[in-house]
Amino acid sequence: MKWKLLLLALIFIASSAVQAKMYKWVDDRGVVHFGDTLPPSQLNKERQELNEQGATVKVHPAAETDEQKKERFRVEREAREEAKKIQEQAKQDRVLLDTYTTERDLIAARTARLDAVDSQLQLSESIIEDTRRKLDLTEKQITRIKAGGREVPQNILDKMQSEERQLATHQKVAAAHQKRKQEINNQFDSYVKRFRELKAERQRVIEEREARRREALGLD
Repeated sequence: MKWKLLLLALIFIASSAVQAKMYKWVDDRGVVHFGDTLPPSQLNKERQELNEQGATVKVHPAAETDEQKKERFRVEREAREEAKKIQEQAKQDRVLLDTYTTERDLIAARTARLDAVDSQLQLSESIIEDTRRKLDLTEKQITRIKAGGREVPQNILDKMQSEERQLATHQKVAAAHQKRKQEINNQFDSYVKRFRELKAERQRVIEEREARRREALGLD
């Protein structure tokens, strides 16, 4: 019998606790409301949960609209992208400092790469010059044949077309070498600039550390 009374008492206490839950909300007109149940129109809007003393124990924020969700996703995406950029920059900085000891090393590396591309460019230009000379001879040959009132043999026409294709191909290759030279210069310009920034930052940290050490020892 006692356990039944205890069970009834627990049920009453739990029921009272549930009934004691109160809500506070503001409607669309700005009017403040209190109640132990929420109207359906308020379920997705901001409301406060109160205890028996009327103090706020929990705040339920309003549900996000589609536009708010899109904006939150956009901000989170940009934050991830920014964090990725920072990680990539830190990685590039480590490689830069591990690869080159001085700015002179950077200049030497750029010169070596430009020299390699220049060699390829000179070869392409040499081929272009030779192909132009051959094409010029072929065009003159065709002109003489036509001037003599004869039909130009197909093999000579094919030869001219082949030389024209070769010329166009090697001109594209030469242009690519020129573009590569510019890319190398731009790349190493950015390397040098960043290298100087990193060295200056390292020096600043060393100087600040030394200043703190001297201050701690009372040397200043």
